[in-house]
Amino acid sequence: VPAPDNNKPLTLKWLFKNKHDEENTVIRNKSCLVVRGYRQEEGIDFEESFAPVARMEAIKIILAYAAHKSFTVFQMDVKTVFLHGTLKEDVYVCQPKGFIDADHPSHVFKLKKALYGLKQAPHAWYDELSTFLLQNHFFKGTTDPTLLIRRFVDEILVPFRNVDDGGNNVFP
Repeated sequence: VPAPDNNKPLTLKWLFKNKHDEENTVIRNKSCLVVRGYRQEEGIDFEESFAPVARMEAIKIILAYAAHKSFTVFQMDVKTVFLHGTLKEDVYVCQPKGFIDADHPSHVFKLKKALYGLKQAPHAWYDELSTFLLQNHFFKGTTDPTLLIRRFVDEILVPFRNVDDGGNNVFP
């Protein structure tokens, strides 16, 4: 899209990393496109950046309860988690180096989803996950509203979030 007059687009940066095996041989080259979010200003470029996480006390109680009842605890990691959050604000980024459209070199990208580096990426992911869970018959905990709970006949599902990881715990 053409660059907006009232919104300065953010710049992007490529990060490169090599993954090594136990003999220090490169087995995979990895790259990640990130936004230089340190240029964002609160109240102008974003409103919410805080993403609540489960309180440590709540996590300890859940794990103690699972141990007491001999429940099995499962954990998961959502890969590229921040890329799933839908943005509420209009966020524009410059075309990344090496991928500039020759026909429209001054155009920018308008993001629909969050990218790593955006200040609002954690909050966007929290909103996305919470909305999904609430729509699927989970309810918020009374002591810790970051815990969303769903009871089944002989199971209880309590997903909780720690930074950008979601520990999904199923207790049969």
